[in-house]
Amino acid sequence: MATLATLGSTSVLRFHKPEPLKTRPSLQLLGSVTSQLSGIKISYNLPDMAPVKPISSPFTPLRPVARRVCPFTGKKANRANKVSFSNHKTKKLQFVNLQYKKVWWEAGKRYVKLRLSTKALKTIEKNGLDAVAKKAGIDLRKE
Repeated sequence: MATLATLGSTSVLRFHKPEPLKTRPSLQLLGSVTSQLSGIKISYNLPDMAPVKPISSPFTPLRPVARRVCPFTGKKANRANKVSFSNHKTKKLQFVNLQYKKVWWEAGKRYVKLRLSTKALKTIEKNGLDAVAKKAGIDLRKE
């Protein structure tokens, strides 16, 4: 702590070493902050009020996010390097080419809207929707 004393035309600046805190500061001392380097005390008055409870909104469930995974083939994003001209490598994701497609389901006599990869679409054209869905364990009746 520094004090300034003036005697006539001369002024004297005296420095006092701040006393270290021996105990943990209580809740009443939280309103003041003391700098150990300069010894300056900054304080403000805290109102004597009950603690404020945060206002929270009622819980709203989050909508499910469509994953970038093909349900038929199990294809998912590949982790790769993006290589610049200076050969500096940074990580990037190569996502699957997923498409929303209406596919005719012969057993159900209707169209089924699916989100599948282009590889799965080729496999469905080759083997049929029932065989590919059965192999992947997908029940088309509930969609």
